[in-house]
Amino acid sequence: MDRRNFLKRLAATGTGIALSGSVGTLSKAHAAKGGKEDFGEIKSLKVHCISETSWFDNATLGKDIKAAGGINTNQYDVAYTEENLGGYAALVEVEALDGSKKKYLLDTGWSNDWVDYVFAKDGIDKMLQSKEIDTLFISHDHIDHYFGLESTLKHQPDIKIYFPGTSMPKSFELLKGADFSATPGCPKNSVPHTGELVVTTPDKLYKIQDGMALKFFDCPATLQVRGENVLYFNIKDKGYVTVTGCCHPGILTLLSHARRNFKDGNKNYGCYGGLHISVFENWDPKFDDIIKGVKTFNMQKIGCNHCTGWIWAEKAEQAGLPIVHGTDKNLSYKKVGSLSRAKTSNVYLGNGDEMVF
Repeated sequence: MDRRNFLKRLAATGTGIALSGSVGTLSKAHAAKGGKEDFGEIKSLKVHCISETSWFDNATLGKDIKAAGGINTNQYDVAYTEENLGGYAALVEVEALDGSKKKYLLDTGWSNDWVDYVFAKDGIDKMLQSKEIDTLFISHDHIDHYFGLESTLKHQPDIKIYFPGTSMPKSFELLKGADFSATPGCPKNSVPHTGELVVTTPDKLYKIQDGMALKFFDCPATLQVRGENVLYFNIKDKGYVTVTGCCHPGILTLLSHARRNFKDGNKNYGCYGGLHISVFENWDPKFDDIIKGVKTFNMQKIGCNHCTGWIWAEKAEQAGLPIVHGTDKNLSYKKVGSLSRAKTSNVYLGNGDEMVF
């Protein structure tokens, strides 16, 4: 099938086939059995970017991974340049229809030094200690989303965790307390997890509260990691919003999944997070197809950062997609990524920025 026919088919049927910008594979979204899911509605959603700077220089990370054998190497076997490490984490605040609000933590970064810094800067440490936040979603167990686990558990060891069932054996060991730090940049955790652990699988939808659900997608990533937990929200009178760590299944897969499986799923209002398209700022013709495909879903707000690719966000905006701009708050942080220093377009939602749906 050529690209033109692919896009026509996508627009006409909402088929759940999407190009993955990260690994060049196809992911499939499956239709729900027994009718479409209805998990309720919320009044509003606010996502605060605690940190989207997983590492501060692309070239340095690339050299580390190449030296260890390339992107198919086990992530626990790579010696990382420690001063280059940051991490990804987001604060998700849900306003229910009755006006009550609930906060959740999505991912827990990489470098404990960096995560401790951004947690203190945003008051996340105190929210964990007071149990204002009592649930942690691990999108996937990649280095930059999970290796900073100790920075969360030291404030609340019994926090409820949703954890991908496809996570690596060493990642499960880390939950119990383990030390892999003999390899530079690899994690240690001296605070064993004592709370409820929900190990997610692809065969069900996990309702978190009215209007909020989690779906696990089994898909390939890099460094021998696979699978990702994705958060879906249904905003009253507006439609569905996806919040992702990396979006390894592909943004078109996630939008198609909502269309095929959720009540009124054709209403895709927006998205936030890493979209894992042009991770190292390269360009491929299929990235133009992703822009065209996303346009068929008529979203109203698109928040990009992390692994999306600054170049993709800029081209997407030029093509007419509603990219929400960030600010320069990130430039005041103690460390700033090389791309953030070089770019002036603000098409990324950076550290300290917020997005409201």
